[in-house]
Amino acid sequence: MFGSTLGSSRENSAASGQLLTPTRFVWPYGGRRVFLSGSFTRWTEHVPMSPLEGCPTVFQVICNLTPGYHQYKFFVDGEWRHDEHQPFVNGNGGVMNTIFITGPDMLRSGFSPAAHDRSSMDVDDVIVRMTDSSQETIPRMSGVDLEMSRHRISVLLSTRTAYELLPESGKVIALDVNLPVKQAFHILYEQGIPLAPLWDFGKGQFVGVLGPLDFILILRELGTHGSNLTEEELETHTIAAWKEGKAHISRQFDGSGRPYPRPLVQVGPYDNLKDVALKILQNKVAAVPVIYSSLQDGSYPQLLHLASLSGILKCICRYFRHSSSSLPILQQPICSIPLGTWVPRIGESSSKPLATLRPHASLGSALSLLVQAEVSSIPVVDDNDSLIDIYSRSDITALAKDKAYAQIHLDDMTVHQALQLGQDASPPYGMFNGQRCHMCLRSDSLLKVMERLANPGVRRLVIVEAGSKRVEGIISLSDVFQFLLGL
Repeated sequence: MFGSTLGSSRENSAASGQLLTPTRFVWPYGGRRVFLSGSFTRWTEHVPMSPLEGCPTVFQVICNLTPGYHQYKFFVDGEWRHDEHQPFVNGNGGVMNTIFITGPDMLRSGFSPAAHDRSSMDVDDVIVRMTDSSQETIPRMSGVDLEMSRHRISVLLSTRTAYELLPESGKVIALDVNLPVKQAFHILYEQGIPLAPLWDFGKGQFVGVLGPLDFILILRELGTHGSNLTEEELETHTIAAWKEGKAHISRQFDGSGRPYPRPLVQVGPYDNLKDVALKILQNKVAAVPVIYSSLQDGSYPQLLHLASLSGILKCICRYFRHSSSSLPILQQPICSIPLGTWVPRIGESSSKPLATLRPHASLGSALSLLVQAEVSSIPVVDDNDSLIDIYSRSDITALAKDKAYAQIHLDDMTVHQALQLGQDASPPYGMFNGQRCHMCLRSDSLLKVMERLANPGVRRLVIVEAGSKRVEGIISLSDVFQFLLGL
């Protein structure tokens, strides 16, 4: 946690009625004992700085400062030091770092914005009043803050295990590979779950996962002229048979030479959460089964849970909920950090365009876009690019209702009609607090976005413009973890 704030300055300034600004000072270069002193202590008081938990080479402290210029130095292991990477001046007392605190109706005179961006302290709740009061000030994050925050999160995840993700009570549904695909389709729909592990009684082990992508590929295969899979065969076609057919399809379109079927991606209850997150990200899966066996050969495995990024994110939010100020990146607005996929502004280019759909687009084109873009969901927008709804891979299970998949052609059904089919799904996956579309604003903090994504069933947030709900971007669970882990 932070060191204590400067008391004497607070009392003197409060008595004079001056505005005080909490300011965080950072010394990231190590030491055994580190103190801060400056013009705001009249150079007579040494304020002790505290090492950051999980990052012992970084010391920090918060002081309440009055508006104006201040000079300061660090007293490290009995020696006066200044931070060469921050603004400094040569004075009667030698080289000293400087900081300018902006107060109401104050303008900076001769102050370098470039130097301010590299400042070693973060100013909380400062309202900068420049000549154009309509301009929005976006707080900047230093490289030290970013690495320090990532280090703390990495330490947390490396010391927590998948066992901590297990709920106190609940059920995990697994499907027999000899089950007909049609029946598996109905089970996922009726249970309101997007995927399920697959059990092979012959091998006595879990061999894979059946999810929305499988059903998308099955429906596309049904709609393909000359398909080997007919609607009648779907009644008896087993999951195992489909997986074999899928392996053949994959070999046709994948030139990497990877073996098929791919081995099951799984984790054990004592694997650390960082490794679990990396497995999910690297294999591009929504969840991984947590499987335990007391025997060395792995026989008689027990399925304990399905670990997801949502559960891991909930663990992070719970741990830092009452000390979020110790992670500077959590307070940053999402528009100021490289996170998610955004609609490029005029004159900007984007290497990763944001895919959107119109409600009258065909379901076939929507499913193709989900597969080709390798995304789990696509915003549905009107002619003004305002958000109407969102179509996700997991919505495909709604076609199990009344065997709708056997009565439609993908190119004849619109996205709007497909979404209507799933409105009375019970319980609908992806619903939270009665909402299907989960949104945020570009000004929302990373912490706020993380807390929303940690809710069950919420895998992405659509960034919208306030008022018009015009889509500005999208942030997924994968985006957040790639940023937090520095991938």
